[in-house]
Amino acid sequence: MTPSVEEQSVKSRTQMRAVVAKTYGSADILRVEEVPTPIPEDDEVLVRIHATVVGPPDSAAREGRPFLIRFFNGLRRPTAVPGNVFAGQIVAVGRDVMQFAPGDDVFGTAAPGSGAHAEYLCLPADGAVAVMPSELTYSEAAAVCDGGLTAMAFLEDHAHLQAGESILVNGASGSVGTAAVQIASALGATVTGVCSTANVELVRSLGAETVVDYKTTDFAATDTTYDVIFDAVGKRPYSTCKESLAPGGRYLTTVLSTRILLQMLSTRLIGDKRASFAATGLGAAETKREHLHTLRELVESGAFRPVIDRAYALDDIADAHRYVDTGHKVGSVLVTVE
Repeated sequence: MTPSVEEQSVKSRTQMRAVVAKTYGSADILRVEEVPTPIPEDDEVLVRIHATVVGPPDSAAREGRPFLIRFFNGLRRPTAVPGNVFAGQIVAVGRDVMQFAPGDDVFGTAAPGSGAHAEYLCLPADGAVAVMPSELTYSEAAAVCDGGLTAMAFLEDHAHLQAGESILVNGASGSVGTAAVQIASALGATVTGVCSTANVELVRSLGAETVVDYKTTDFAATDTTYDVIFDAVGKRPYSTCKESLAPGGRYLTTVLSTRILLQMLSTRLIGDKRASFAATGLGAAETKREHLHTLRELVESGAFRPVIDRAYALDDIADAHRYVDTGHKVGSVLVTVE
C-alpha cells in the first residue's frame, strides 16, 4: 500500500509541537515547545490530534495535587506531555494493526497515560480509541469524550443506574455533569440536576426533569430522596447527602479525599447506603472502548450532544488552564491543535 501524503510527511518530520511543564505549579509554567514526534510500535496507531480538552483533572496534574498524582506523573516534576482526551485522524499504523487505517477519524483517551496536548499521539490500537461519530467536528467529538467517559464509568460501572431509578447530579452544567444528565436520561432514570441560575435552562434542555438552583435552594434541606446522588464536582460530601439518599441509595463523587476513602469503608460495614469514589481514568481500556461505542450510538440517536464552553489554540494553553481554574466553566473547554 502506497503511503499517503500525510504519512510521508509524518515520517519525514522528527519534531512536533507539544505542551511541556518542567515543574509543578500555576498555569504560568506551561510552554509549547518542539519535542520528538512519537513513532508507532507494531501494535500502535499514530493520531494527528485536532482537538483536545482542558479540565479540572488537567489542572490537578499540573499542580501535582493530590500528591498521589505524582506517582503517575513524576515525583519532582512532570515527566510527560499532559492531556489525555483527544479527537483526530490516524496518520500511521503499526504493521500488526488491522482494525484501523490511515485516514480514520477517531476519538478517545490516553488515560491513565497522557500526551494529547500535542500535535501527535501514539497509543495502542486496542486502547481506548474508536471511530468518532461522523456528524461531529473534532472539537465536538473531544467534548463528548471529556465528560462522557467519566459519566459513563460512574453511572454504569459503579452506580449501576437502572431505568426507573431517580438520580441527582450535582454540578450538572460542567463537562461531567452535562454528560451525566444526558446518559442518565437515556438510561431511563428520573434526573434532577443542580446548577446555578444561569444554567437552569441548559440543564433542563439536556433531559433533567427537575432542576435545582443551588443559589436559592439546598437540595439536601428538602424531603426529596434519590436512589443515586452523583457529585460531579466534588463539592457536596457524603455526610451532607446521606439523608437525601433513599434506602439502598448510592453516593458517588469525582474527587478523591481521605474522607471519602474512610466513608467507602464504613458504608460497606454499616447500613444499606453506599459512598463511592472511582478513579475512572485507571479503568480497563476495553471498558473505555465499549463506553466510546455507546457514546457514539447516543450521539447518532440524538440522545447526547456535546456542550462546549469555549475553545483555545494550543499556543494559548495557559489561558485555557487559567479559565478552568476559575471553576466557572460550562461543559468542556476545548483546545484546537492546528
